Amino acid sequence: MEQYCDLHVHSCYSDGTCTPAQLLALAEAAGLQAIALCDHNTIDGVEVLLAAGENSPVEAIPGIEISTDFEGAELHILGLFLKPEHYAPIQNLMARQRQLKEQSNVDLVDALNRAGYAIDYAAIKASTPKGNVNRALIAAELTRKGYTESVQDAFKRLLSPKHGYYVPPKHPDAFDTIVFLKNMGVTVVLAHPFLSLDEAGLRRFLPKAAELGLDGMEVIYSKFDAATTSLAKTIAQEYGILPSGGSDFHGENKPDIRIGVGRGDLRIPMAYLQALRG
Repeated sequence: MEQYCDLHVHSCYSDGTCTPAQLLALAEAAGLQAIALCDHNTIDGVEVLLAAGENSPVEAIPGIEISTDFEGAELHILGLFLKPEHYAPIQNLMARQRQLKEQSNVDLVDALNRAGYAIDYAAIKASTPKGNVNRALIAAELTRKGYTESVQDAFKRLLSPKHGYYVPPKHPDAFDTIVFLKNMGVTVVLAHPFLSLDEAGLRRFLPKAAELGLDGMEVIYSKFDAATTSLAKTIAQEYGILPSGGSDFHGENKPDIRIGVGRGDLRIPMAYLQALRG
């Protein structure tokens, strides 16, 4: 009987709505063997996850999702199998990034307020254990206030840079981020490649990324259809990149995505995890 995992989930320590313990409980109920916590630009939930994992049959994999820049596009790089000696260097890298993100958030909410969308940034910050805020939480607040129909609707109508309210913060270079993680011995995976890049852009990125040590790429993802999954698998194999996969589960902030199964047909084999583990 094949066993499955989910190598990309989020907790309330970034923009998810579940605690790490709740994630493990959901994963167990879904019959998963392992999950990887990859909160956005923070590892604040990692030790909580590992503590909860001591009482769970589900393997708890500590990770992070780092927002990076490639040719002006925002690429998300996952670091998996983090160890305690990695925490301080990662926290130092993320400290400056959080400052830039915080100012971007404040500017975004100020712009929305001026446009008549009365949302309170302090209340949004208070809704998370460590005050880590990104656009998904702002989108959730817009939806709660009735300004938008859903988180997805908020992004479509208000929170994309093209609408003028949101100015993205400067992100670290994608290649520099890969080198930073690989120098510590962290497993590095490109998250949901086709959300930010078309095929041509991905093919421009992967040769150097692979040379620098990129280990894997998500080929199974909640928003990929069968054709996209097939293309991702082909490209990963072509560049010698290991396949990975994840639901990108966020709890109620993405209610159509369930842990382990995405929109219903997601299945990430444990063989992917074992290969990435090395």
